[in-house]
Amino acid sequence: MNETSSILGPENANYALERLRELITVSAFGRDGKLPTERTLSERLGVGRREVRRALEVLEAEGLIWRKQGAGTFLGQKPDSWSDHAASLVSGTNFMEIMEVRLRLEPQLAQLAAMRAKPSDIARMRETCLKIYERTDADWRELWDGSLHRLIAQSAGNQLFLSLFDVVNRVRQDPTWQAVRERARRLDHTLQESRDQHAEIIDAIAERDPAKAGEAMRNHLLTLQERLVRQTSMDHLDHPSKENA
Repeated sequence: MNETSSILGPENANYALERLRELITVSAFGRDGKLPTERTLSERLGVGRREVRRALEVLEAEGLIWRKQGAGTFLGQKPDSWSDHAASLVSGTNFMEIMEVRLRLEPQLAQLAAMRAKPSDIARMRETCLKIYERTDADWRELWDGSLHRLIAQSAGNQLFLSLFDVVNRVRQDPTWQAVRERARRLDHTLQESRDQHAEIIDAIAERDPAKAGEAMRNHLLTLQERLVRQTSMDHLDHPSKENA
């Protein structure tokens, strides 16, 4: 019995690792990036919890997942300590301040990505860009839009820039910010414009043209900023302040 177990164990762990990689690739887990428990994964894959745990250890070593004691296992690399303070940094920040920072940060990241992105990075950008427009709900769009912009930042190959980007990007998790963004781009023509602008950014990166990539990113963010200003102005007209009432 022990002999059979020792033979099947590694095979089951390899199977679990292979299946988990497939699930990560097709984004089969929740929108918050949290993986199910080891017990749930064990039942889902039909292998023991020990094999699942071994597979997760490998994925963590590869930087595909990270774990937080008492919170669970999550997709992606573990946030650094600077990013952990993002919530407190952005709590008192309005969207115009965020856009001012993005306009100074992300065009530079796009320029660096044009010089340093690998072909596999560019392929992932194109795949992620398509994902943004697969569905119409706001959560889905925010998830994949944020993923695309982070891929560009990651491809820039500068860890300090990436940490700064992550701090700013955390504001996307705020429901109020998401609601304003979704209302600002609800019309079909704005969605098509965003799709075209994203494609232009990626094409410039693929062409290894830093100036064009930076300008395309700047134009995209300026367009977003203009929509947000217009939308918040409309919100103010629809819901005037009651301070003087």
